[in-house]
Amino acid sequence: MPESGAPKPHFRTIALIVGAAMFMEQLDGTVLATALPSMARELGVSAPSLSIALTSYLISLAIFIPVSGRIADRFGARTVFRTAIIAFILGSIACAQAPSVGFLVAARFFQGVGGALMLPVGRLVLMRSVEKRDLIQATSWVLIPAVIGPILGPPVGGFIVTYLNWRWIFYINVPIGILGVILVSLFIANSRGEVPEKTDYKGIVLSSLSLGLLLFGFELTSHDGQLYRALSLLAVGAVLGSLYIRHARITRDPILDISLMKIPTYGTSVIAGAITRVTQGAHPYLLPLMMQLGFGLSASQSGLMTIGTAIGSIIAKPFAPKLLRRFGFRDTLMVNGVFASAGYAICGLFRPGWPLPVMFLVMMASGFFMSIQFTGYNTIAYDEIAQERMGSATSFYTTFQQLMLSMGICAGAAALQGAMVLGGHVLPRFADFTAAFWTVALISLSATIWNRRFSHEAGTEISGHTPRTWSARQVIKEPRGLNS
Repeated sequence: MPESGAPKPHFRTIALIVGAAMFMEQLDGTVLATALPSMARELGVSAPSLSIALTSYLISLAIFIPVSGRIADRFGARTVFRTAIIAFILGSIACAQAPSVGFLVAARFFQGVGGALMLPVGRLVLMRSVEKRDLIQATSWVLIPAVIGPILGPPVGGFIVTYLNWRWIFYINVPIGILGVILVSLFIANSRGEVPEKTDYKGIVLSSLSLGLLLFGFELTSHDGQLYRALSLLAVGAVLGSLYIRHARITRDPILDISLMKIPTYGTSVIAGAITRVTQGAHPYLLPLMMQLGFGLSASQSGLMTIGTAIGSIIAKPFAPKLLRRFGFRDTLMVNGVFASAGYAICGLFRPGWPLPVMFLVMMASGFFMSIQFTGYNTIAYDEIAQERMGSATSFYTTFQQLMLSMGICAGAAALQGAMVLGGHVLPRFADFTAAFWTVALISLSATIWNRRFSHEAGTEISGHTPRTWSARQVIKEPRGLNS
């Protein structure tokens, strides 16, 4: 472990440690979704009924993400991050050994405790360990495994189910997790923050119930015959969320500090990033579905096609710092956001007559521009955050991020279903997919309105960008001839 006077680990080392933990968590969710039918057959239940295993994990996230920052401040970032990975490993082993659905649901909930702490505490470790001038590159390194995880999930899940057994889906987390525990122990400092004297128990209850119901409701919207239940859960979750906002405004040190939204760069990044994440969440839902139903590809084949998005994300890594240094956060996010939205809109035009390499290149471009966009949002958010508020900021940001990614699935499913109803189609057609892709692309495009609110000077200390300044003499030229 790093001690005082010992050489500080390179920021890429820290970024890759955090990114590896996020990769493990993101891969696990998408792989499991692919394996549900196989799991259901072995456990003797229907595949839809087994979706409660996914839901129990989401509920665990909703309960523990808001308190993650406080826990890290009290016990230290290294201690909590390492414990979170260990909990995730133990939960994975329990899932692999599950003899029944009830056992699997309980194991997934326990695994979710580790996942809920890994995401925000990992980001907190990054913010506290990396200097501002290196933050863009560190964030871009973290985003690579975080983006690759959901993309690799379908093909990896298809391979494991086809050639091995679904239980190996959980066992693959064990070696990655053990390596993570070792690296965290060696390279991550056990930084702490200030802890409030009084714990916000009322806020914990309200926020957990609200987030749990909202995440559960968004999850149910993608299941047939669950619309009424989903809307009921979303309505109750929204009411409890409103009660929490009222509570947070009059409470000192609330568990989710909404006053952070008053900080210009943080508040703008949260809102603009949330709007963009709706599209990011819808894309992994819509694209494989269109590839399977429209193009007749298998689950593993459609998963291999979507790897193009991950490759584009990797290619973007060295370009993001250069673009932000050259043009600044405001201009980069505004212009790049248009290209990122356009990439997803073009995906809606895919047809069987398109050459596969062309579609693959379009998906690479989509991943490229969206990776740059999220590198910008995830970095500029912490430009004006003081160190003592970093724990609260990461908890709030991760909570919102998880909520909006889940809402993206809801938006994609709702847009597709709406297009089918308007077209009178029982099964989705290419025109319906086009309408759905364009709908979510317009949502992310609307983030441009918020990107305009960033000042030209926002994040200059992070990016190294020097905004152009114009002197009065340049703006109002002196008349010639007066002094000649």
